[in-house]
Amino acid sequence: MLAHRGLALHAPENTLLAFLHAVNLGATHVETDVHGSADGVAMISHDPDLSRMAGRDVKVSQLTSAELRRVPLGESQGYCSLAEALDAFPETRFNIDVKSADAVPGTISAIRDARAENRVLVGSFSASRRLSVLRELPGVATSISAAGALAAVHAARCGATTVLRRILRDVDAVQLPPRGAGVSTTSARAIRSFHAVGVEVHIWTINEPSEMERLLDAGVDGIVTDRADLALPLVAARRGGGR
Repeated sequence: MLAHRGLALHAPENTLLAFLHAVNLGATHVETDVHGSADGVAMISHDPDLSRMAGRDVKVSQLTSAELRRVPLGESQGYCSLAEALDAFPETRFNIDVKSADAVPGTISAIRDARAENRVLVGSFSASRRLSVLRELPGVATSISAAGALAAVHAARCGATTVLRRILRDVDAVQLPPRGAGVSTTSARAIRSFHAVGVEVHIWTINEPSEMERLLDAGVDGIVTDRADLALPLVAARRGGGR
């Protein structure tokens, strides 16, 4: 289970408090996003601007990291950096979506400085951003970017493992919605094919317990969810029941 932007029921999303709420419930994996600040720091934010979270018509890239930390988001929280999150939760694994090119250098620095290479997975909708990070951090886990995802799904659904292995040769996981381009990404054959070439299957963003159960029964390896409070007890009960 990957806590999507932490647990934001009683905290602003993607803040240290949201991560703390998820970790306190037992989450071992957190999904988050980074943009670059004006001074080159990888700051945790899903959006490129502050309009939704803070009601300000300004981009993350237009403010320094110090200025972003002072932006009130509620519950005494401001924007935090990736470095701060990695430091605050040294036992937690972070799934990091690199949202912008200007976040690449700061992401590399934050992971390297925290010596967190073995507890992060780096992904991005942009293959160039993802590969830019991986060139500097060889061996870090990664997931497929958008450009290869559709081809991978079609190959997996067909059981074309030779083709699939070539598409996924440099990744550790596929992270997908339940459906893409009008087809299911979680058919039994697709999941078997992904596993046959040695990659995990993570599905986003799932908040209904019945759908979580269905996907776990289908064999997915990870569920990205806004509702860690619902997912964690479900997973614990399955483990306790031997399922």
